[in-house]
Amino acid sequence: MENFWLHLGNLLFIVFHTGLIFFNLFGWVYRKTQKLHLFTLSITLFSWVILGIWKGFGYCFLTDWHYEILRQLGKTDLPNSYISYLSETFTGWRPEAQLVEVLTLVFTLLALLISVWVNFFKRKQ
Repeated sequence: MENFWLHLGNLLFIVFHTGLIFFNLFGWVYRKTQKLHLFTLSITLFSWVILGIWKGFGYCFLTDWHYEILRQLGKTDLPNSYISYLSETFTGWRPEAQLVEVLTLVFTLLALLISVWVNFFKRKQ
């Protein structure tokens, strides 16, 4: 029965965490989600930077929790990046860590800039 809960937890993390990643990238598009987008992006960056002081830059507590479930399921050799994990899980390809880190940072900062613009400047026009 414990195995069932671990598999369910794994599935829930894949759905939720992947959904959050897409929301962090594109949540600024819809007016009704723009404030929530800025909030979730802020929490993500807080984890990466502030919690990253102790755990390493880019630390994500969701990845940490999910990886704990995967380890209990017997998974080993997990990549540092959740994006790499998703890529390998769904395509079988594990991209180079540096490429993933750079692209993740670039797209996240781009989403942050757009979110700040739509939340604080676009409405004033």
